[in-house]
Amino acid sequence: MKLFDSHCHLDDRIYNSDIQEVVKRMHDAGVAAAMIVGTTRRRSIKAVSLAKSLPGLYASVGIHPHDAKDCNEATLETLKKLAENSRVRAWGEIGLDFNRMFSPRDIQEKWLVRQLEIASELDLPVIFHERDSNGRLIEILKTYFKKGKNGVIHCFSGNNTELKQYLDLGLYIGITGTVTIKVRGADLRKLVPSIPVERILVETDAPYLTPAPEKNHSRRNEPAFVRTVLLKLAKIREEDPEHLSAKVWDNTCRLYGIET
Repeated sequence: MKLFDSHCHLDDRIYNSDIQEVVKRMHDAGVAAAMIVGTTRRRSIKAVSLAKSLPGLYASVGIHPHDAKDCNEATLETLKKLAENSRVRAWGEIGLDFNRMFSPRDIQEKWLVRQLEIASELDLPVIFHERDSNGRLIEILKTYFKKGKNGVIHCFSGNNTELKQYLDLGLYIGITGTVTIKVRGADLRKLVPSIPVERILVETDAPYLTPAPEKNHSRRNEPAFVRTVLLKLAKIREEDPEHLSAKVWDNTCRLYGIET
């Protein structure tokens, strides 16, 4: 199988001491590519640096809703400059998070809309984060996310109504290791069969959300483990893993504008 981890954070300092080994294990597991997703100015810079220096890695740039309180136009200009690099294939991770509220709602919404404008100007797909926004993200997307633009709902954990609305907006749906967790992933497993095969992506969100059974021996997730997510998806959907992996690979490359 040829796999693409569509969302990870290899820029996290937890990988500083063994990033080369992590990337080697990724390739050994058949994970030919991974998207390192930016969340702040500093981390976007590091993500791009890693993508430029290690094989099979790409990067996105953006300001996460947790960090919206620190965003400004100067920061966004820096990210726009970074986006000129050919390894940068998306804008994000951006969105709304009304769970932890590390940034005020109005500030999150202000910089989400501004970043949507920039992504549109640069013709880059968007990686979205959503948590407990109670439909507000969908409202904003219906107003500011232009038809014909590409994007993905990272780490989808919504209900059937939200899933249908995301699909109606033309978005891809990112599935993480949560789908492998017995209790936490129960609702997600019920929805997975209803996602059109041409809209599914797999991701690790590494170093977070380690799938089972890897979580039994490793607290730190890594791109190699996306194989487990794909195999679980195939089992739930009663599809051949090789066939599904090929579809998901094509989906990811189509979203990120990567020719293979």
